[in-house]
Amino acid sequence: MNQNSLVSISDISREEILHILDVAAYFERNPNHKLLDGKVVATLFFEPSTRTRLSFETAVNRLAGRVIGFSDAATTSSSKGETLKDTIKMVSNYVDLIIMRHYLEGAARYATEVTDTPIINAGDGAHQHPSQTMLDLYSIRKTQGTLKDQTITLVGDLKYGRTVHSLIMAMKYFNPTFRFVACNELQMPEVYKQFCRDNGIAFSEHTDFSSDVINSSDIIYMTRVQRERFTDIDEYERVKNIYTLNASMLQDAKENMRILHPLPRVNEIAQDVDDDPHAYYFDQARNGLYVRQALICRALGIDILK
Repeated sequence: MNQNSLVSISDISREEILHILDVAAYFERNPNHKLLDGKVVATLFFEPSTRTRLSFETAVNRLAGRVIGFSDAATTSSSKGETLKDTIKMVSNYVDLIIMRHYLEGAARYATEVTDTPIINAGDGAHQHPSQTMLDLYSIRKTQGTLKDQTITLVGDLKYGRTVHSLIMAMKYFNPTFRFVACNELQMPEVYKQFCRDNGIAFSEHTDFSSDVINSSDIIYMTRVQRERFTDIDEYERVKNIYTLNASMLQDAKENMRILHPLPRVNEIAQDVDDDPHAYYFDQARNGLYVRQALICRALGIDILK
């Protein structure tokens, strides 16, 4: 495994997290460089994506690198039966870095075991999404001034939501308090609740997205109920619209509270929230560009702040 690969947020320390955020802040101020001149990066997206793929590809272009890859596995040799191992080993012949999204949990970790080319995990099933977590951390620090002592309310699909799973793991260094708001079918998995207990992270569980929960939050992190994760479509239909945040629910929220969402949204945030000063999800998506520039540089051993 290349030591610069990023598969899980647990692969990087507190000090590395803060350094990556500092590099991202530098790229926000100075987005265009020729740091990747002569480098080729592959984006292998075996699962559909818009924001993650486009922000990674924009990050490469802003750094003067070149991108190859695919956004639809149906157009690749995997549709002919080629194994993931063979795809990774073949693509490794051509590139300096592989950025990969896959529908199977553990696929990114497996990819690191069959190549010395660095891998960045752009999401593997319901498991991890470390680049999203880094841009979430960047957004929290930027809007709240610190990562420490934040009360963070996670709402919606906590069972399959890889973004919230990764965020919990990353926040262990910063003394958060979590509220888990979900229906019985989409509760936070026990493994992540045990992670909180093991790391002294305070949390509470709720089925009611109440005004008390909203008004005492520093961050509200909404999630989409992901149809693609359900094997039972009837179960999906029962739970898909159970939590919807609208502007009237924010009247007594903290002035500095911000609403995050990994996007795309469906019905979980009403359109009238978009113009509310608490809304931050589109800015959050823009932050992904700067964070992914920083992660690409880390993967390639480039430290612009040295």
